[in-house]
This record gives sequence, C-alpha cells and structure tokens, in this order.
Amino acid sequence: MKFVISISFLRNGSAAENEAAQRRLLDVYSNWKPPAGMTFNQFLSRCDGGGGFAVVETDNPADLIDATSKFGAFLDYQIYPVVEIADGVQASREALSFLDSIT
Repeated sequence: MKFVISISFLRNGSAAENEAAQRRLLDVYSNWKPPAGMTFNQFLSRCDGGGGFAVVETDNPADLIDATSKFGAFLDYQIYPVVEIADGVQASREALSFLDSIT
C-alpha cells in the first residue's frame, strides 16, 4: 500500500536549542535505514525549510512506526494512505452510481 507522509520540524525551543536538535536529527538520520519491507518512491524537502514529504510503499503499516518512533522528538508526521488516481476516480464513479440508484 502507498502512503504519503507529511513531515514538519518541531521547533519549540530557542534558536540554539533548535540548532542543536537539527544537528542531532541529522546524526540520527545518517545512521537510520528504512525497514526492509518499505520502499521510498520519493523523499522530498520543502523549499521553505519547514519539513518535507515522502511517498512510501509497504505491505506492513507497522513499518511506518519505525521512523515515526525514532524521529518523533524532532518531527511531526501526518500519514495518509493513498491510491492511484485512476483507482480513486473509479471509486468515485461507483459511489455516484450507487447514490443514483437510490430513489
């Protein structure tokens, strides 16, 4: 299954504390490897420096907990299960047909 993950930096401290947290985050990230069953299709950085996005695939949603638990002190996550647009359009058409069938 595909997931889009929105990532935002937690910046709740002073400038010096946020800088120290950013250094620690980079140290932790450089030693982290995604779970074997997780594929990163895209890993993107926001141009405003406030976070990023990832498009990942995994058959085991628990794989998502690996990253969120290890980086939770530094990052806030929003995780969205997604499907290809053609599948979403088909579901919408089926929903409309169902609604039209009810008189």
